[in-house]
Amino acid sequence: MEAQKEALQRIISTLANKNDEIQNFSDTLSHTLKGVQNQLSQCSNALENSEELLEFAARSLDIKDPEEFSKAARQIKDRVTMASAFRISLKPKVSDNMTHLMVDFSQERQMLQALKFLPVPKAPEIDPVECLVADNAVTIVWRMPEEDNKIDHFVLEYRKTNFDGLPRVKDETCWELIDYIKGTEYTLSGLKFDSKYMNFRVRACNKAVAGEYSDPVTLETKALVFNLDNTSSHLNLKVEDSYVEWDPTGGKGQENKIKGKENKGSGQITVLKNNTRSGTPSPKRTSVSSRSPSIRGSRDRFTGESYTVLGDTAIESGQHYWEVRAQKDCKSYSVGVAYKNLGKFDQLGKTNTSWCIHVNNWLQTTFAAKHNNKAKALDMTVPDRIGVYCDFDGGQLSFYNASSKQLLYTFKTKFIQPLLPGFMVWCGGLALSSGLQVPSAVKMLQKSENGLSGSASSLTNVTQ
Repeated sequence: MEAQKEALQRIISTLANKNDEIQNFSDTLSHTLKGVQNQLSQCSNALENSEELLEFAARSLDIKDPEEFSKAARQIKDRVTMASAFRISLKPKVSDNMTHLMVDFSQERQMLQALKFLPVPKAPEIDPVECLVADNAVTIVWRMPEEDNKIDHFVLEYRKTNFDGLPRVKDETCWELIDYIKGTEYTLSGLKFDSKYMNFRVRACNKAVAGEYSDPVTLETKALVFNLDNTSSHLNLKVEDSYVEWDPTGGKGQENKIKGKENKGSGQITVLKNNTRSGTPSPKRTSVSSRSPSIRGSRDRFTGESYTVLGDTAIESGQHYWEVRAQKDCKSYSVGVAYKNLGKFDQLGKTNTSWCIHVNNWLQTTFAAKHNNKAKALDMTVPDRIGVYCDFDGGQLSFYNASSKQLLYTFKTKFIQPLLPGFMVWCGGLALSSGLQVPSAVKMLQKSENGLSGSASSLTNVTQ
C-alpha cells in the first residue's frame, strides 16, 4: 500500500505541474489567439476536469481504510485515462510556429499504465471434516481454492445459535470477530457451550483489500446447560442461576412471610415448637404446614437440616459433565445427583435415591463418598474444583479433581429414574459451571477405570 501511495503521489505532482502548464497555455491563447474560441473552450473544460481530478486525488491520500483507498485509486486511474486533457489536441490551429505551447502527457500515461493494484482475494473454503469440537474448544480449518502468495492474513467470525444449517437472517446474535490470523486454522478455547450450534465463516485479506466471506459452516456444540432451581431450595439458601449461598437469616423472614399468607387464607394458625438445644430444628421435631404451589413451585421446598438445592434440568440419558467450586471458608457441602422424588427432609447421600461426595470443614476436615446413609472416607486432598461425570445409560457417577482430572470416586449402579444435579451447602457458598463437554481426559480415564478398582460396590445398589 505504501508503494501505491508513492506512485499516486508522483501522479498527483505531475498533474499539478500539467495543471500549471494548461493554465499558462490557456492564458496565452486568450491574449494572442482570440480567434480560436473553440479550441480555448475545449482547453477550459479540460482544465476544470483536471482541477476536480486533482482535488479528488489529493483527498484520496487521507483515506486510511485499505479497501476504500484501493477503490479510490482505481477511480483516479480510470478518470485520468479518460480525461479530456488526454483526448484534445493542444496544438494551436493558428500557426505551426506555436508548437512550444503543446502539453505532452506521454510520460504520465506510461506511469498510469505501469501502476498495478492487488487483486481481491478469493473466498476461503472451510473444511468441516478437519474441524474439531472437544474440551469446550473449537478448531476451525480452512484452505484457499487456489494458491495466493499475496494473502497477508485471515479474519474469522463466529456466533452461537440454536438452529442447524445455514445462518438465519433474523433472531441471530452478532458475529464475533478474530482478526490478523496468519495461518489457515484457529482454535477457540475456554468456550461455554450454552447453545446447540455455532456458525463460522472466514475471509482472506491482502495488503490492500479483504475478500469475500467463505460459505458459513455450522458445528454442533452440545453440552448439559442447567441452573439452580430456587423454587424448591431450602429457605436458608440464597440461590441465583449458578450460585448458592447459605443464609442463616433467610429462613425466618421468608417462612414467617409464607405462613402469614397461609394463615390469612385458611384461617388456621400452625404453632412450631422451639428447640432450645439446637439452633437448627431437627427434621424429626419440625412440623411445616403445606405451602401454596405458587410459593413452593412444582415440589416441596427442602426444609429442616436438608440445606439442599437441585438443578432445574433432568438427566434422562447420555454422558454429562459439570463442575463446582466451593468458597474457601465453606464449612460443609455436598455435590452429587438425586432422583426427583428426593424427600424434602432428605439429605444428599443419606437415602437410596441420592449419591454424592461430602466435604466437612467443621472442626476437622473430612472427605467422603455417600449413598444410602453409608459413607466411604476418601484419603486425598479436597480439590478447589470438583468435576462431576454422569453416564446415565452406563450407570456410572464419577467425581474428579477438575484441575488435574484425578479420579476421586466412582459410583456404579443402574439409574431407573431421571436424575437431577444436587447440591448441599452450610456456612458457605458454591459456584456452578455448566455448559461443559465431557473432557477428553475424563473420557480416557473412564475407559481405563471400567472394570477396575474405581467402583464403589459397598455403597452402590440398584435403587427403586
